[in-house]
Amino acid sequence: MQDNKDFGFGTQIRKSPFFESTIKSGATGFSVYNHMYIPRDFGDPEKNFWNLVNKAILCDVSVERQVEITGPDAYKFTQLLTPRDLSKLKIGQCKYVLILNSDGGIINDPVLLRLGKNHFWLSIGDSDVLLWAQGVAVNSGMNVKISEPDVSPLQLQGPNSAKIMKKLFGDDILNLKYYWLKELNLQDIPLVVSRTGWSSELGYEIFLRDSSKGDLLWNKIMDAGKEFDLKPGHTSSIRRIEGAMLSYQADADINTNPYELGLDRLVNLDSDINFIGKESLKRIKRKGITRKQVGMVLNCEPLKGPNTKFWKIFKDIELVGKVTSAVYSPRLKKNIALAMVSKKFSEIGTVLNVETSKSLISAKVIEKPFYDPQKKIASARL
Repeated sequence: MQDNKDFGFGTQIRKSPFFESTIKSGATGFSVYNHMYIPRDFGDPEKNFWNLVNKAILCDVSVERQVEITGPDAYKFTQLLTPRDLSKLKIGQCKYVLILNSDGGIINDPVLLRLGKNHFWLSIGDSDVLLWAQGVAVNSGMNVKISEPDVSPLQLQGPNSAKIMKKLFGDDILNLKYYWLKELNLQDIPLVVSRTGWSSELGYEIFLRDSSKGDLLWNKIMDAGKEFDLKPGHTSSIRRIEGAMLSYQADADINTNPYELGLDRLVNLDSDINFIGKESLKRIKRKGITRKQVGMVLNCEPLKGPNTKFWKIFKDIELVGKVTSAVYSPRLKKNIALAMVSKKFSEIGTVLNVETSKSLISAKVIEKPFYDPQKKIASARL
């Protein structure tokens, strides 16, 4: 693959501004996410995990496309899209939010960035939020513009990430708080930098605002990181499952509601804010849920990689749910999983059976997240 940079499915699958740099840095496998290539293989996933948790990795996550919302009614429109109360969201602040349809189903779970009074980005997972937002805007009666800007993020994650950022941007970057952002320039490269990331580790997202400077930015960061043992990498399934971070289309989809995921904190039904799905969520909350996401430990030999299909979960002979994400954690020395199960079998300590691709194994429901449940690592004061 490294000798053939024109591989792929055709021009309908886009390449990121960092694509050539990731190839040169050793990427040997890609998948498709938001109609773009994302590097998925820089070698041993376990080594990538240890690089992340012990040092630092740089990941091309340009597939996190930005849905930009601007115009006089941008704030009002953005609130319409999410059940999380945005009234206290300050300029320069980020929030994890949900985007729902009228039935209360989850369309996406992006990070929302507020760049100005009426200037927002939704940093999205794998679904067509741009089209959804544009469709909502058509009949909203609001004065807004919905577009996809020339913005492509990198993730610099791991305990050494702050040291690398300090070398790139100076001491002041260490004052950037968890889930806040700054607009910066790095030697004439326009950026937005946020202290966020999909790793549950200390880290930053560096949003490039000029796609012509992708290779330049990648190389500057890698050069600055040499003394801190920075490695090119990919988002770690091991670490994100340890942290119980959702992967949209796997752990949640349009048929999943926030209460099934235990995300009640992201829903505000008691204020006068208006958002899509509000009446449906009121009915769901009143009626109660019938299934619930849980953490599980799988009793089998170490998994060789994450599951590639949903595994059925049984209680005796009754089908009671599915495993959505599973992986072996070399740190915990356990097979850990996120699963959606019937509520009556969701209590901690419940023993169930999982039908994997190879055999029927026992599994126990346990607390999630599996590691650092208070997110003290990612949110630590520097």
